[in-house]
Amino acid sequence: MFQNPKSKATCLILLEVLLLVIDQITKISVKTGMRLHESIHVTDWFYISFIENNGMAYGMSFIPKPLLTAFRFAACCFLVWYIRKEILSGARMVWLVLLTMVLAGAAGNLIDCMFYGLIFSGSSPYSVSFLVPFGTGYAPFLEGRVVDMLYFPLVVTEYPDWVPLWGGEPFIFFSPVFNFADACISVSVVAILLFCRKELAMLSNRTNEKA
Repeated sequence: MFQNPKSKATCLILLEVLLLVIDQITKISVKTGMRLHESIHVTDWFYISFIENNGMAYGMSFIPKPLLTAFRFAACCFLVWYIRKEILSGARMVWLVLLTMVLAGAAGNLIDCMFYGLIFSGSSPYSVSFLVPFGTGYAPFLEGRVVDMLYFPLVVTEYPDWVPLWGGEPFIFFSPVFNFADACISVSVVAILLFCRKELAMLSNRTNEKA
């Protein structure tokens, strides 16, 4: 079914669009429907918790925002070029799909950084954000905040006061709040490490040859 480059490219473009649509629908729904830091209990191990961050995946932040956005844009451009190159070289479909998932995740968060500050009012714990005329939003170009909402406190354990590190405080296994784009990147990277060792080895060999 996916023997020729054209059919592979068409499938990957459709996948990319689908993932981006899912990512943006979830983010816009939360941003325009919930107050900042509002949380919806779905189950004891899953909450919809609305936060925004200026940094990297899972709320990390150690790079200046404009630089981080520029890096995301450069990474997306590189991935588009590399995926096209791999399509033309006859790469396996699983490798191409996983690379496309990484691209979708990077592009999804890039959209937030580039445009959300231009088209949305600022979110707060007291009011819900709404669309505003282009360019009159809460932040300039490249400095929009990434919307996160998926929270999975899979294990929450209360420790007594005498226990080191967590004495008197709850221990939460997997506390980051993330979004669909982050999940696309994380799942695809893990899958690449598990199922695409051949492609990784070839990529490593090419890099060593050029070096």
